[in-house]
Amino acid sequence: KDNYQQVVKCISQMNLLSLVIVLLWGVLFTAVWGFVYYVLGRKYAENYTPGKGMLVAFIGSFFSGITPSSTGGQFVQAYIMKKQGIKVSDGASLLWADFIIYQTTMMVYVSILFLLRFAYYSAQSAWFNIILLGYIVNAVVVVALYTIALFPNLYIKLSRILVQVLTKLHILKNPEKTLDSWTLQVTSFTREIKVLAKDKKSIFLCVCINVVRLSLYYSLPFVIALALHIPLKMNEFIDVMALSSFVTMANSFIPIPGASGGTEVVFSLLFNSLMKDLTGAVLVLWRFSTYHIVLIIGGILFVFVKNYYERKESKINLEGM
Repeated sequence: KDNYQQVVKCISQMNLLSLVIVLLWGVLFTAVWGFVYYVLGRKYAENYTPGKGMLVAFIGSFFSGITPSSTGGQFVQAYIMKKQGIKVSDGASLLWADFIIYQTTMMVYVSILFLLRFAYYSAQSAWFNIILLGYIVNAVVVVALYTIALFPNLYIKLSRILVQVLTKLHILKNPEKTLDSWTLQVTSFTREIKVLAKDKKSIFLCVCINVVRLSLYYSLPFVIALALHIPLKMNEFIDVMALSSFVTMANSFIPIPGASGGTEVVFSLLFNSLMKDLTGAVLVLWRFSTYHIVLIIGGILFVFVKNYYERKESKINLEGM
């Protein structure tokens, strides 16, 4: 197994330019994500720029990374978009669109990688049963999203039955409020799906952007391996991409903020056969690039952006007095 001294020694011997490229890789794929918000945001605000979209992406990454199961990101993204001139209702629709397009693109991408490599790796380790389960969970989410869009009334009826059962079990204290909230969400989601379906150009652009984003994310371990002079062959590039996607699938079961702990364990288990003794060094660089640097940048941007909009509002209020 790798030890602390070996990892530090390995990283310290890296070429400086290679180290900078690796560490900024996470910044790059998060910036690419910002272009999705730019494409979708232009529908709701004429002066929406790529920079504003990148702000939403980095700040969303920060709050998703510090909250359990990434639940806090979208709330803050809606807040930032409101400050950028997009109404809360439109911001919610935009976030739904982003989620639908990303989940669909990711599952198609991962399905291709599964077909190419899953049978080979699953034969070598029982751990791949967990990854398969994660894949099924994500696939069910995508199927559920589209069936809600196609049969909204059915889901509303099912939700009424569920609310009645939970009320009888004394789990829900305010069933009417819960049902109204669920009905509103389903209606809003269905409306956004119908609007989005008509905008084929935006869908195509967002799919292309997400393919680039996922490709950057999944290929990073290979880039790190090259920087560390790990003797990987070009035909193992697909193996690295597939294993990276498997890590993403396994993260579906880790509710801890940033999937901390579990991500590192899964990465080590899956990549050990390829990276051998340098798996630990690859893991440290990969995790720092994809999580910690993005978290730091997102946090700093949120503080500055929040202060900027507060000062702007205070100035407007003073001028109005």
